[in-house]
Amino acid sequence: MPGHTTRRSKIGPGFRIAVSVGLPFLKIFTKQDWRGFDQLLQQKGGIVVGTNHTSWFDPLPVAHALWSHDRPPRFLGKESVFRVPIFGWIISNAGQIRVYRESSEAAFALRDAVAAAKSGECVVVYPEGTITRDPDVWPMQGKTGAVRIALESGCPLYPMVQWGAQAVMGPYRKQLRLLPRKTMSVWLGEPIDLERFRGQAWTPELLHEATDLLMHTLAQMEGEIRGDIPPKVLFHHWPIHDQADQGSDQ
Repeated sequence: MPGHTTRRSKIGPGFRIAVSVGLPFLKIFTKQDWRGFDQLLQQKGGIVVGTNHTSWFDPLPVAHALWSHDRPPRFLGKESVFRVPIFGWIISNAGQIRVYRESSEAAFALRDAVAAAKSGECVVVYPEGTITRDPDVWPMQGKTGAVRIALESGCPLYPMVQWGAQAVMGPYRKQLRLLPRKTMSVWLGEPIDLERFRGQAWTPELLHEATDLLMHTLAQMEGEIRGDIPPKVLFHHWPIHDQADQGSDQ
């Protein structure tokens, strides 16, 4: 079976810089509750991870969990973030994937993500396309990018749910509340069963059916962390059949 990118791979100095700064910060200011990652020990080759999005802070605990389990993450992030001085250079050098929204270059993110997954990378997608706007911070209805990347690359699609980042920095808020230390729960579920979607024409209806399966799985997993029951109908901010955005607002 093909290999995959690990912490010992050539991942660029930007990645090393981010880890050297971010890892001590997270170890000092957060506590960790990680579950389900042992399954990655048996998983060779690239993977696609679809995760919920509650805060501008949550890429940090998501990256922390994946890095600590020897899967350096490659996030899809909006192009404007790559233009931020210094930070933009770091994430670009670290191989993060630019998302050009609502432009003729929007398809490049999907192409680059598929190529990355095929080459053995861990590609992380926020299928909601932005921080959730659900008033109770449940996952929203998703866009089809994560499913399309998994189907086109042939790589497994893992649902991941995180909870705790919103206590450090609330949705769409920039106040940082580091103390007292918050627990970052990051749980990795078993791969979504996409077999019935393979070998078919990937129509909008089929892609949305598969995406709904992913999003309801994330909602159920978040409910387990929260000890609560998720809504049967997920909040939707985007038009149901909008295909334009493949990535994240990060």
